[in-house]
Amino acid sequence: MNMVALLIGLGPLLGWGLFPTIASKFGGKPVNQIIGTTVGTLIFAGVFYAFTAREFPTGMNLFFAILSGAGWSFGQILTFKAFEYIGSSRAMPVTTAFQLLGASLWGVFALGNWPGITNKIIGFIALVVILIGARMTVWSEKSEATDSGNLRKAVIILLIGEIGYWLYSAAPQATDIGGKNAFLPQAIGMLIVAVIYGLMNMKKGNPFTNKITWLQIISGFFFAFAALTYLISAQPDMNGLATGFILSQTSVVLATLTGIYFLNQRKTSKEMVITVIGLVLILAAATVTVFIK
Repeated sequence: MNMVALLIGLGPLLGWGLFPTIASKFGGKPVNQIIGTTVGTLIFAGVFYAFTAREFPTGMNLFFAILSGAGWSFGQILTFKAFEYIGSSRAMPVTTAFQLLGASLWGVFALGNWPGITNKIIGFIALVVILIGARMTVWSEKSEATDSGNLRKAVIILLIGEIGYWLYSAAPQATDIGGKNAFLPQAIGMLIVAVIYGLMNMKKGNPFTNKITWLQIISGFFFAFAALTYLISAQPDMNGLATGFILSQTSVVLATLTGIYFLNQRKTSKEMVITVIGLVLILAAATVTVFIK
């Protein structure tokens, strides 16, 4: 792995690692966050297309790319809602774990990954470890009913949101479109869902005229930067899909720690130790699922 490939591979670490913290720092409701984020992503993707003169997909390729982006927006709206219950530092490891589970199970049952009994046993043990790691990151010394209730609501919301994230990953696989060519149509699909969600929330105030909505464009730049660098990193002549994926998942560590230290989502020393161990388990198990042949 050369230095350039490594630096590009760490792009998602910064982009996806800082994205939830920046979005939470700017504040606003989920509707403000999703509109601003998707506008920022569309701007970023549009500039990328303008400077690279990529071919814009048509037909079913265009449909599935837009569907992919729409799925992401659905999942991200619910993730923003989960932030309101338990904060980004606790929600991000859980949603990462669910995304790893969804991607792995889709690969096994739909794409034929993990051939053979031994590989399947190792893979499913790794998935259990991912769940254990996620549970450790949200463990709390407090036993208040309110905290438990919020955690339960957040987990249910994130589990439903996984449907959207799964669609984001799976829809492009129904075509032969490349990731870079899908980037702009995905951003369009993201914005379509965000606008629809914004219109549905007009009775609570116009989110399109709120300053905070447009500040969230900055968080969209971070998401888009991560998405693009991941697409480049996963290319065979860079880091490859397996290594690129693992490097991208390190973002959960930065997202969790920045949420704790910059958003005052404080943990006790014991909770911090358990959280770090949980993050290590998630990353280690994710590595195992990628390299099972």
